[in-house]
Amino acid sequence: MAIVHPEGWRELKASGAAQREIETLALLAEGLDDSYTIYHGVHWTRVQHANYAIVGEIDFAIVGPTGKLLLIEQKSGFLAETPEGLMKRYAQKDKSVPLQLARTVDALTNRLRAVTGDEPLQIDALLYCPDYLVKQPGTAGIDPARIVDASQREFLVHIVRSIVPARGERLVSRDKILRFLGDVLQLVPEVHAVVGEAHALYTRLSGGLAAWARRIECEPFRLRVIGTAGSGKTQLAMAVYRDALAAGRRPLYVCYNRPLADHIALVAPGGGEVATYHQLADRVCRALGQPPDFSLPGAFASLEAVLDRHTPAPAECFDEIIIDEGQDFQTGWADNLLRFLRPGGRAWWLEDPLQNLYERPPVALPGWVSLRSDINYRSPKDILDTLNLLLPLAHPVEAGSPLTGSEVDILSYRGTDELVARSVSAVTKAIGLGFKRSHIALISYRGREHSALTPFTKLGPYSLRAPTGRYDLLGNPVLTEGDVLIDSVHRFKGRAAPCVILTEIDFEKLDDKAIRRLFVGATRATMKLMLVVSEEAAGVLRERLANSG
Repeated sequence: MAIVHPEGWRELKASGAAQREIETLALLAEGLDDSYTIYHGVHWTRVQHANYAIVGEIDFAIVGPTGKLLLIEQKSGFLAETPEGLMKRYAQKDKSVPLQLARTVDALTNRLRAVTGDEPLQIDALLYCPDYLVKQPGTAGIDPARIVDASQREFLVHIVRSIVPARGERLVSRDKILRFLGDVLQLVPEVHAVVGEAHALYTRLSGGLAAWARRIECEPFRLRVIGTAGSGKTQLAMAVYRDALAAGRRPLYVCYNRPLADHIALVAPGGGEVATYHQLADRVCRALGQPPDFSLPGAFASLEAVLDRHTPAPAECFDEIIIDEGQDFQTGWADNLLRFLRPGGRAWWLEDPLQNLYERPPVALPGWVSLRSDINYRSPKDILDTLNLLLPLAHPVEAGSPLTGSEVDILSYRGTDELVARSVSAVTKAIGLGFKRSHIALISYRGREHSALTPFTKLGPYSLRAPTGRYDLLGNPVLTEGDVLIDSVHRFKGRAAPCVILTEIDFEKLDDKAIRRLFVGATRATMKLMLVVSEEAAGVLRERLANSG
């Protein structure tokens, strides 16, 4: 079976043209072996003028064993044959199929040449119209040998193999092509609700953070990225990490939260180092023969003191340092980490002030270049529109996701019994909407030590998968056996789930602390958001909505 990106395509529920694409993807995946790599839904952008850009999409990009690239444009349904060539009729206007295909090939070729330089490229294109028989292929505007219509659809895989052969001289640019297409799709894992599952969120829109931030040049390289939730900070971090390894540099990724570091350590390629700030200090202590005793009070403060006074040896230093969750770092930590940077090394600081759950003052980084992104690519537009109405945000969040049609459900409760009942109802509704239990994350607005839900191993008929605070021999977190993940908003920061039920929301007034917790929890959702709110807090939110409306 061919390698397919993105993963999880078999679980997609689609209809119409989208469903036809999934059917084609299944056909290609089954018909090609694992020496072929298929990218589904490759978006591209070519800037033409300061005020606008041409944006398009190709349905499939197939990289063969030799590195030859085949682009497949699928047009389902009826086509019109005109003197100007094949046309696809939409509600607003007709679009030229040959022009669209030619523009796509031209744009992706130009972008690839910028990556591969003088290295040879082999790019071909194919039109696939599984529902339409082209009557006049000679006037279609596309080489008839590169049209697979309804009469030939059973031979699609055979035709693909003939264009992209399994044997031949391997292009030196093949790895760069694969890496480029991965970046275009932003095929960089973002943590999902289900620990151990290799699901990923893939979003590619014009001006994506991972693409643009890596084009900035400054000397020395010190870049501070202030990005809202879902803007792609962790995707950027992983792309930078991979770039460093590809260039023969040694990267260090440091974040604050242990769950995020645990996941990044699982998905990051070998050759660098991933740690929380305290894990890094722990490793320094052990290297010095002074393992910390976590049973003693103030153990973490002692670890921080170690890095305050530690001068790294050259062998401990890195060529690239990526600091994620910078808003959670204390003053002085940045200086301590920069001592691990080799002369001429590059440093990245990624933060979101709205996710500052620990209410720490911003870290001063004098002389650093700053880049701000207020676009959330992760959450559907409906969720972000609701958040912008509910929360008095200094910088309203822009929606970068094309997903719509996901209303935010608000369920209110009084007391612990109703809290449990409403949380169970939310899970039941999510399952009724088609979400698997493994796609649902039940996130408590309160910390686990203060949550009324912490003692529960089941809510109604649903067993809970909860963090135990223990780790296995490989350093992976140990969770209880269960179907639905439950965690706190503090621990879940930096991760995401298709359906997020943010429960146990309780506050008297919508102050900065409440705004941050609501924002962090709500923006973990990639498809559906439900809020389980105390009657008092629900009243505050209803008043906000009434005043906004």
